[in-house]
Amino acid sequence: MLEPLWQGVLAPEELAESNGATCELPAALESVRQARHFTRATLQRWDLGILRDSIELVASELVTNALRYAVPVGTPGTPVRLSLVRWTSRVVCAVRDPSVTAPIAKDPDYVAETGRGLHLVDSFSENWGWHPLSGAGKVVWALFLAPGPH
Repeated sequence: MLEPLWQGVLAPEELAESNGATCELPAALESVRQARHFTRATLQRWDLGILRDSIELVASELVTNALRYAVPVGTPGTPVRLSLVRWTSRVVCAVRDPSVTAPIAKDPDYVAETGRGLHLVDSFSENWGWHPLSGAGKVVWALFLAPGPH
């Protein structure tokens, strides 16, 4: 049932603009801000502003994780790709990076300033996970229910 959605996550460049959007991000700290802006603009264009806060937070966390654990700051090019894909009543926020290492949710430390990102992803999305990519890298995704018919 969700096969078209997953195909869009793995190859978002093949989707129409009304169903998918992709942003290539450099290995730089300002990429997190760029990811939030891209997410906000895409959801507004799709008239899905009601999901903005949740998806913007999740996009920020997934991009932060990719930059922190998968790509050293200063890596040349645009090694991280943020994609938003919608299909019927669902939206997927996906971040692709060159690492094959699985994301791991740490035990929460409520006084630490870091380490809660995947717990936030889990709390704000309907579901999340990751898939290794053939060749190299992985995609980490989070699924959201969109309100009303699309």
